[in-house]
Amino acid sequence: MSAPAPSPLAIVDAEPLPRQDEVLTDAALAFVAELHRNFTARRDELLTRRQDRRAEIARTSTLDFRPETAEIRAADWKVAPAPAALNDRRVEITGPTDRKMTINALNSGARVWLADFEDASAPTWENVVLGQLNLIDAYERRIDFTDARSGKSYALKDADQLATVVMRPRGWHLEERHLQFDGRPVPGALVDFGLYFFHNAQRLIDLGKGPYFYLPKTESYLEARLWNDIFVFAQDYVGIPQGTVRATVLIETITAAYEMEEILYELRDHAAGLNAGRWDYLFSIVKNFRDGGAKFVLPDRNAVTMTAPFMRAYTELLVRTCHKRGAHAIGGMAAFIPSRRDAEVNKVAFEKVKADKDREAGDGFDGSWVAHPDLVPIAMASFDAVLGDKPNQKDRLREDVSVAPGDLIAIDSLDAKPTYNGLVSAVQVGIRYIEAWLRGLGAVAIFNLMEDAATAEISRSQIWQWINAGVVFENGEKATAELARKVAAEELAAIRAEIGEEAFAAGKWQQAHDLLLKVSLDADYADFLTLPAYDQLVG
Repeated sequence: MSAPAPSPLAIVDAEPLPRQDEVLTDAALAFVAELHRNFTARRDELLTRRQDRRAEIARTSTLDFRPETAEIRAADWKVAPAPAALNDRRVEITGPTDRKMTINALNSGARVWLADFEDASAPTWENVVLGQLNLIDAYERRIDFTDARSGKSYALKDADQLATVVMRPRGWHLEERHLQFDGRPVPGALVDFGLYFFHNAQRLIDLGKGPYFYLPKTESYLEARLWNDIFVFAQDYVGIPQGTVRATVLIETITAAYEMEEILYELRDHAAGLNAGRWDYLFSIVKNFRDGGAKFVLPDRNAVTMTAPFMRAYTELLVRTCHKRGAHAIGGMAAFIPSRRDAEVNKVAFEKVKADKDREAGDGFDGSWVAHPDLVPIAMASFDAVLGDKPNQKDRLREDVSVAPGDLIAIDSLDAKPTYNGLVSAVQVGIRYIEAWLRGLGAVAIFNLMEDAATAEISRSQIWQWINAGVVFENGEKATAELARKVAAEELAAIRAEIGEEAFAAGKWQQAHDLLLKVSLDADYADFLTLPAYDQLVG
């Protein structure tokens, strides 16, 4: 039976949760309703424009900087200066907003915590609502946690030792089925943003900070304009000064990489910076150029390092663009999860993390991401070595960087090919991640890496691309649907043997196997794995 609607404006179609009335107040839901009525139609139009842009890429197999915005790129302008709480971002930790992670991330020593309602969080209603509650409790300093298994207790450090929160709502493509206004579900992005902003904007100002956001999956400057209009509306609605909101945009789609300056321009009064993602960026390349022929076929995901020529073009252009416009440039993820049993694995991985963060700091990035608290000191040392006492290096303009339109999509500049082991790895990680996601876990440690939804997207996209491109692996086997099914069946059997019949039956392994194959083998490529997965998500 559904819970009674806490507002005459809203239909909340979900079982009641502990303390949900503290989040789903009439006033908060009225604000979300106003966001929905004012902005959802534009969001729908922009999703249609994505389809039109994709059809254009399918026809031309190319992209270019947009001619209609040339004047913006040529003009002299800057984004608003960074607020004090976001001026030094040298290390940022990412993770979902469960109670334990909230405490550990805030205590981690990182300057920023990306509090994630997106790819690191499976959007069960419990995760959506209680994640909001955990952040409220953290700001009110009434959060603690005791691990039921270990008995270990967790509590917040002093306020001046806590990371600054930058919250990431869901992408524009996802609906929130549990909350409806005017007869239709509200976009998940508006639910996440709306509840967080309404409850915490003034709280954060009182703490000397503000409502700061990461904006995911942005594909065009028009989508950034929509967010900017939402920020203007929201600040007026609750009566805080314009420019209090700050947003960092993830440049994790190939189309956005051609519109970085325009995205900053649209958000210029609210812009804090841009971030260079990795897995979602590669997923976007495959999605958009999936019928572009052999020159767009990506090799194994782990062969595509950030030093690949087309990835280097993307990251260097991002740094130059940000610093030209006075914004922070934030680097990519170090996803390694330290092993408690294998010191040699840790040693090798830590060396790779250090090299990666040294490269980013040397290239001019102002900060970077890690997925685990143990990596904070490694990344911090890399940026400390370059920054010293400076909060950032936005004075490094990188005017030496020159990127032509073709450089960003020169996939064939990478001297690597898909391998059979790459196919096996994509199947393994895909099944294991999707199974956890269907149980409500969005951030999952798999083979010593912290994986999120972007991992599953690149895994299934590569399987799809290799099959449709007729790739022949180094062992002579051709990528086919039959081969993918064979590898998936073998992996499912291996998991059953590894974890035992009881654990296998208690999980969602067959369901995950079937869903991976569906989105990997269907002729009609699904825009996002999380769309069909959400239909199967319980809760």
